[in-house]
Amino acid sequence: MKRFEGKIVLVTGGNRNTGLDLVEKFVREGARVFMCGSSERSTAAGAEALKARGLEGVVSQACDVGNKAQVDALFDTIEREAGRLDILVNNAADQGLGLGGPLEMDPESILKVMNTNVKGGFQVTQAACNRFFMKQESRGAVVFLSSNTAMRAIRNRTAYCASKGAINSMVRALALDLAPLGIRVNCCAPGYIYTERWDKLDEKTKARRRLNCPLRHEAKGSDIANVVAFLASPESSNMTGEIVTCDAGCSCQHMPEDVDC
Repeated sequence: MKRFEGKIVLVTGGNRNTGLDLVEKFVREGARVFMCGSSERSTAAGAEALKARGLEGVVSQACDVGNKAQVDALFDTIEREAGRLDILVNNAADQGLGLGGPLEMDPESILKVMNTNVKGGFQVTQAACNRFFMKQESRGAVVFLSSNTAMRAIRNRTAYCASKGAINSMVRALALDLAPLGIRVNCCAPGYIYTERWDKLDEKTKARRRLNCPLRHEAKGSDIANVVAFLASPESSNMTGEIVTCDAGCSCQHMPEDVDC
């Protein structure tokens, strides 16, 4: 039997890049999956990409997770079409790109990124718990996507790094409060992941980035999906509040070998 046979799963930000791999993982392991993107256009593009992978039956609906009214509408759809929810994957993210360095960036940018990455993740989790998990005998599991940049900052991405650090802290706090209620909350913290952004890099830049990875390669989306599926499954039933890093060993080294001396 497949691990998620008969389970209902919501993947936010399931419309592109790693989100598509997350949706595919759960579908191929038997789940019925709902997914959202932040706009009608991006969600429709994601739905087409999933169909191109041969994945049928995924319910797609646009939802800006930072907008409570849109979150409520998404959960109305889940309640109407499935009547329950077993697993929530908080993958939606504002990457905080192009905001500039800390001396020139607009301070409001911090709030914009936090609105999606922190507030959004919180209010989707709150809705999942209040509308479904607390009404079910099987209380459900939540998995957040964070980043190793919560622990090891990257340049000119203050808002993004701050938001991922906040997610890690929020995961621990939610896990502590929800554990007595039977709800598990864990987190996967990736490093480099091969996405469409890598296609714009020259080979020299890609090779240099890979020197930052002791395993010499960035993650595929499927690598991250494997970790998330484990954290969502009964195989991790005694785990909550954990941040599981999946970054090809980047976080275990002090400096990459070309500058280490």
